[in-house]
Amino acid sequence: MGTRDLDRRTFLRTTLLGGSSALLASATLPDIARSTARASTFESPIIRRKLGKTGIELPIVSFGVMRADNPALVHEALKLGIVHFDTAHGYQRGRNEEMLGEVFKNYPRDSFVIGTKVHPEEIDRKTGIPGPATTSKAFLERLDTSLKRLRLEYVDILYVHELSRRDAVLHPELLEALTLAKKAGKARHIGFSTHRNEPEAILAAIDGGVHEVVLSSINFKQAHYAEVKHAVEKAAQAGIGIIAMKTMAGAFHDREKTKPINCKAALKFVLQDENVTTAIPGITNFDHLTVNASVNTDLTMTNQELEDLALGQTQGGLYCQGCEHCIPGCPKGLPIPDIMRAYMYTYGYNDPESARTLLTSLDVPDNVCAGCSTCTAVCSKGFAISERVTDVMRLTKVPAEFIT
Repeated sequence: MGTRDLDRRTFLRTTLLGGSSALLASATLPDIARSTARASTFESPIIRRKLGKTGIELPIVSFGVMRADNPALVHEALKLGIVHFDTAHGYQRGRNEEMLGEVFKNYPRDSFVIGTKVHPEEIDRKTGIPGPATTSKAFLERLDTSLKRLRLEYVDILYVHELSRRDAVLHPELLEALTLAKKAGKARHIGFSTHRNEPEAILAAIDGGVHEVVLSSINFKQAHYAEVKHAVEKAAQAGIGIIAMKTMAGAFHDREKTKPINCKAALKFVLQDENVTTAIPGITNFDHLTVNASVNTDLTMTNQELEDLALGQTQGGLYCQGCEHCIPGCPKGLPIPDIMRAYMYTYGYNDPESARTLLTSLDVPDNVCAGCSTCTAVCSKGFAISERVTDVMRLTKVPAEFIT
């Protein structure tokens, strides 16, 4: 039986704290809350975990910088004990890395951990396979640009950005680029990020034996969470460090933002799995920072949080899990999961800039669904695909400077 078919209690028993099957076999909601409780009447130390075989030890909550543009947030995060910051070459068209560079120029290099991600030069959005323009040389040139922006000689973790297929994970040019970057001292550790088909990508990393870290989508809304969890366990056994992203699953259940996801509970859910070293929730204001940082010292799941997550299973939401069940029914072969991700960025994260950047990279006409009478694409989560595609593709007609 899949997660989507489970009722609340079965979901909680089989998924939420799956690492303790004997307990969960007969658990009730109060049982689970008590079983996860820590002594919280006293100030607790920050919970830290080792990142695979890298030797790096991190607090369980880190800082996803993608949408942040306030240096004061980064300074405050450091004061709260957050030391790991995740960015990418393409975030905010480079301004994200530049902002971090301005902040960290005043801190000792060993006081923070930086991860950045570099996209392959060319990747087929429909197949997920890198194209002929993807070369080690092009990748390393982008890395050099990132290092200049960050004002660093090296990053602690260098990722290939957004891989979803085994052949992409094991692509010779990308493996060469990562290996050369590490050999040249420009990256301490190397890996990739994955937004969909996570189990396939993670298992490929194990077989390849090159990647040290995988940054993966992991959240309570994934119908294939059991498969993701299994792959994560295998990777951890192989010494690969696992970092979680997309833990908030879109942040809202609806486009109008009237039904927020309990993001603190969603973050705790992912971190119940000790094979996950840390998570990088997006932080854009001090309220986000305070809530997320509090999880660093207490993973207790309250009854209300458990109920909120169970209820969230019945909501369609904004998060596309990238299952690709819809693609065969699209006569134009659109990269629907990528377009749905842009929709989530727009309405869940209030980040039209990232959405527009993603959409323009797809080379899809803004009115692509107009007049189509043969579409049979159906979403496993019940999303109105054509409606959402038509809605969000309007962003491609807006000049970039208007939404920067």
